[in-house]
Amino acid sequence: MEYSEIRNRHKTLHAIRAIRRKVAMMSLWLNMVNPLHYVKKIDGYIIRKFIGTYIYAIILIISISIVFDVNENLAKFSTYHAPLKAIVLDYYANFIPYFANLFSPLFVFIAVIFFTSKLAGNSEIIAMLACGMSFKRLMRPYMISAALISVLNFFLGAYIIPQGTVVRQNFESLYKNSRKNTSASNVQLQVGPGTIAYISQYDDKTKTGYGFSLDKFENKKLVSHMTANVIKYDTISDSRYHWKAINYKIRTLKGMREHITSGMETDTTVMMEPMDLVFSKGQQETLTSPELKRYISKQKDRGSSNVVQYEVEYHKRIASSFASFILTIIGASLSARKRKGGMGLYLGIGMALSFSYILLQTVCATFAINASTPPMLAAWIPNILYSFIAYYCYKKAPN
Repeated sequence: MEYSEIRNRHKTLHAIRAIRRKVAMMSLWLNMVNPLHYVKKIDGYIIRKFIGTYIYAIILIISISIVFDVNENLAKFSTYHAPLKAIVLDYYANFIPYFANLFSPLFVFIAVIFFTSKLAGNSEIIAMLACGMSFKRLMRPYMISAALISVLNFFLGAYIIPQGTVVRQNFESLYKNSRKNTSASNVQLQVGPGTIAYISQYDDKTKTGYGFSLDKFENKKLVSHMTANVIKYDTISDSRYHWKAINYKIRTLKGMREHITSGMETDTTVMMEPMDLVFSKGQQETLTSPELKRYISKQKDRGSSNVVQYEVEYHKRIASSFASFILTIIGASLSARKRKGGMGLYLGIGMALSFSYILLQTVCATFAINASTPPMLAAWIPNILYSFIAYYCYKKAPN
């Protein structure tokens, strides 16, 4: 062979080796970033047990809840002639995800206690620890399962369930005589910088307000004063904040001069909507998290003080999703040891802790609304307290 041919073959071989090294490095990198790389066969076994028991607990308890709810409301459904399709699709199709998400911490705790006690009773956890697996390593599939449930709960609570809650509340107002607040009186709010709106009486059914006035200020001086006997919200307009003023009068002040304009009817833009005027019980549950955030920001800019319950709801959706991690650690730590008495005692402890967590959430929300507790702190107090319990149980579990 000639020297030039040997040199060309050597270059080709060197290039092939370089490509192989790059492919190997790429494969190693993809393997490291692949989440399934960290999920071993034993992890998949525990995750399947966890998720399966969690779904089974939801089906079991929600089925019992539906039976009791049907028994309680059957007379009302018959009295108000609720159609079967509306009962199934409008009410119970939204009833199930709402309460399943609300009591998700309870279902997580029951699932962890139940299947972990069964693993311990069958000496499976003893075998895992005897093979050199640490308790910290044993908690990995539990945390993966808790993360999946947490993400699902947050997504449902922040985006899906609020839309279904609107349908369910409308059904209740029609067929369960659950009256919604549809009127307001003496409503005053800031609709813009230096712009104050006032409505003496407002009816949400007809989207009509009576005794309307709109004052505009510049440098703390009144520059415009508008009054109208009746103001109606235009529900078919393509744009928002579109109102129709009837029997109106506008006084424009320029120094010592005053210009008055009046008429029977005019279209005007006022930066307020019907939902800004009437506050119904549970209204915060009908807004998605982005809508809640925008609503809270808008109401704060207007100087409204009636936003605490909306802030509590916004922060509670985030805090509740982290409850899956805390209660999973407590449940696994309590039930990982094999005991002669079985799982009955620890299942009872788990139920008590879960119910106390949900009760503490309600109490803290009440403190935020009625006792001026910061909404974010009120939403996170249960997680903070139960984090200490989880830490204590986790430290004691390996011993």
